[in-house]
Amino acid sequence: MITTILLQASTGFGTQQLIMFGLIAVVFYFFMIRPQVKKQKDQKKYVTELKKGDKVITTAGIHGRISEVAETTFLVETEGGAKIRFDKSAISLEASKALNTPPAVTK
Repeated sequence: MITTILLQASTGFGTQQLIMFGLIAVVFYFFMIRPQVKKQKDQKKYVTELKKGDKVITTAGIHGRISEVAETTFLVETEGGAKIRFDKSAISLEASKALNTPPAVTK
């Protein structure tokens, strides 16, 4: 009788633990993995849509204008006239979008 009660209690606890681990995995997916995948898709889409003449900021903080687009690189012209070749992954999505959006007008 006592072993039956202990056996039932332990299997119920194991099921609860399994459900809790499942819920933790679901929460982890929706709050950590899914946003990161979306951010990577947005970055890739943004970089493929860049063209000659667009203003960009690299992840290193270099500001410039794209003067040439190659298959995997950009040639960026800086303010002083220097031209530097960057890999497409070196373009910062957030900083470049902030640079290209006009400032909000406050009244």
